[in-house]
Amino acid sequence: MRIQTIPLVASLLAFALTRPVAAQVLEKPADIYYAKYHPLAPLPVEENFLKTGDRLAICGDSITEQKRYSRIMETYLTVCQPDLNITVRQYGWSGEKASGFLHRMTNDCLRFHPTVATTCYGMNDHEYRAYEDRIGLSYRENMLGVVQTFKANGVRVILGCAGSIGKKPTWVGDPNANIQDMNLNLGELRNIDIKLARQEQVGFADVFWPMLTAGHDMEAQYGTNFAVSGKDGVHPDWAGHVMMAYAFLHSFGLDGNLGTFTVDMKSGKASVSTGHELISSKDGELEIKSSRYPFCIGDGDPARDNNIRAGTFLVPFNQELNRLTLIVKNAESKNFSVIWGARAKSFNAEQLSKGINLAEEFPVNPFTESFRKVDAAVAKKQEFETQQIQKFFHGKEGKADMESTVKKTEAERDPLAAAIKTAFVPVTHTIRIAVD
Repeated sequence: MRIQTIPLVASLLAFALTRPVAAQVLEKPADIYYAKYHPLAPLPVEENFLKTGDRLAICGDSITEQKRYSRIMETYLTVCQPDLNITVRQYGWSGEKASGFLHRMTNDCLRFHPTVATTCYGMNDHEYRAYEDRIGLSYRENMLGVVQTFKANGVRVILGCAGSIGKKPTWVGDPNANIQDMNLNLGELRNIDIKLARQEQVGFADVFWPMLTAGHDMEAQYGTNFAVSGKDGVHPDWAGHVMMAYAFLHSFGLDGNLGTFTVDMKSGKASVSTGHELISSKDGELEIKSSRYPFCIGDGDPARDNNIRAGTFLVPFNQELNRLTLIVKNAESKNFSVIWGARAKSFNAEQLSKGINLAEEFPVNPFTESFRKVDAAVAKKQEFETQQIQKFFHGKEGKADMESTVKKTEAERDPLAAAIKTAFVPVTHTIRIAVD
C-alpha cells in the first residue's frame, strides 16, 4: 500500500512562502449581533465535482461521529443520485482535532483508497476559548497537512469548516470565554479554511456562517425549542445536521433535478424523465416505476430542531437538491387536487403549469417506506464503521495484527454495504390529478 505523507515543517514553510490572494468579504446581515465578525466569501462551487464510482470519505470529530449529516449524505447519494454509484465511509471520532486525524489518516482512511474526502474540523481545535494566533497557526498547519496528504494520494478534497456554538458548553476551555468569543474564534478558523482551500485549489463547504445566522434567527423566533447547534451548544439535532449535509452536498455541485413528470390534460399524453418509467397514463392518472427516489424529509414540526423537515426550512435543500417536479399543461379548470399515495393536496392551474415540487409538497409519499429501509441500512453500516476504526483498528486486535484485523472487519462490513444496495429497489407509484 503506497501512501504518501507530507512533512509538517515543509508544509508550513510552503504555506508561509505562498503569496496571499486577496479574498472578498461576505455581506453580513444588518444586525449589530454580527458587527465583530469579518467572514470571507466562500469559494465558487465546482459543478459536477463528484465522478462516477467515487469513494467518499467523510472525516470529522464527534459531530461527524453522531452519524447524522454523514447519514443524510450517504442516503441522498444512494437514492437521489444512483447513477453516480458513490460508496461512502465515515470516520468521525469524538474529541478529535485536525492533528489527530492527520496522524491516523494513513492507517484508518487512505488504506481504503478514497477518491473524494470531506473534512469537518475546528470545533475542538478552537479549544473553546477566544481566538489566539497560536490556535490559528496550529489549525492551519495540521489542516494543510491533511489536505496535502490527501492530494498526494489522488484524493479530491472538500475542506469544511466547523459549525457554530449556540450556548456555552459545560466543557469550555476558558471559563471566562463567552459564546461570542468562541464563535469569533471559529469564524477565524473558517477564514483560514477558505484561504487554505484557495491556496491548495480544493473545494470548501461553509458550515459555520449559515449555522451562526440560522441559530440567531431561530433562537429569536422559537427560544429554546430550536437550538440549531444542539441543546449542549455544540452537537446539533437533526435540523442542524440537515444544514451540515446541505453544505457538503452543495459543495459537490450536484444537479438536484431528480425527475420531471409532465401531463397534458387536453391530449391526455404524459411523459417522465430519465430514472423513471411511465407504465400507464389515463384521465389524469399516471402509474410510474421509479429507480430514483426523492429524499423523503418526513413529517416534522418546523418550529422544533429534532426533525429533518425543520432543517429544510433553514437551507434550500429541497429547492436545490431535492426537486421531483410535476407539470400539468392545458388544465381547463382552475383548481385541482393532486393525490400521491395516501395524501392529497390542492393546487391551482397556474401552480401546476409552472410545476410543483412533489418532494417538498408531500414530505411523506409512496417512496417513504422504501427510503426508510435504505436509510436504516446506511445507519447500520455507518455504526459499524465507527466500531471498525475505534474498537478494532485502534484496539488490541489492531495492535496485534493490523492487516488481519482489516481483513476480518471488512468481511463484517461487506454484507452491511451490500444490504444498502439490496434495500434500494424501484418504487411503483400512482399520481392522480382530479378537478376540485
